[in-house]
Amino acid sequence: MKENNAGFTLIELVIVITVIAILAAIALPKYIAVQTDARKAKMQALFGSVRTAAALGKARCELDLAATPVGPCSAGQVNMDGTPVDIDNRYPAATAAGIQTAASIDAASDGVVVTLGVGAITFTGSGATAPATCVISYTAAGVGGAPLISVSTGGC
Repeated sequence: MKENNAGFTLIELVIVITVIAILAAIALPKYIAVQTDARKAKMQALFGSVRTAAALGKARCELDLAATPVGPCSAGQVNMDGTPVDIDNRYPAATAAGIQTAASIDAASDGVVVTLGVGAITFTGSGATAPATCVISYTAAGVGGAPLISVSTGGC
C-alpha cells in the first residue's frame, strides 16, 4: 500500500525562509533611504513655501503702502487670502501669526516641530535622524533688509 504524503519537507521550508531573509536584507536599507529622501523633499518643499510666503507678504505690504488710503500694512498686518498676517519691516514677522500663517504651515500635518525664538522661528523635521541638521530657519527682516531664510537637510 502506497502512503500519500502531502506537504513540504523541512529542507524546502528552510530554503524558502532563507530566500525571504535575503530579500528582506536587501530591501530594508532601500526603505530607510526612501524615508530619508522623503523627509529631505518635505523640508525642501516647506523651504520653498516659506520663501514664497515671504515674497508674497512683502508684495502685499508694498501694495498696501502704495494704496490710497494706505492699507493695513502700516499697522503691522496684511491680509493674505483672507487671513491676517503679522508684518515686521515689510516682511512677514518671525512668529506663528507671521511667516507660519503666511506659508500655511501646520505643525501636525506638515510633520514639523515649530520653535519660536527672539526674532526667529525654526521648523524642524519630525523623525529626523539628526534634528539639528534637518531644519528651516527664518530670521526676521531688519530695517531696510530682507529676512534670512535657510534650510539644512543633512540630518533628515
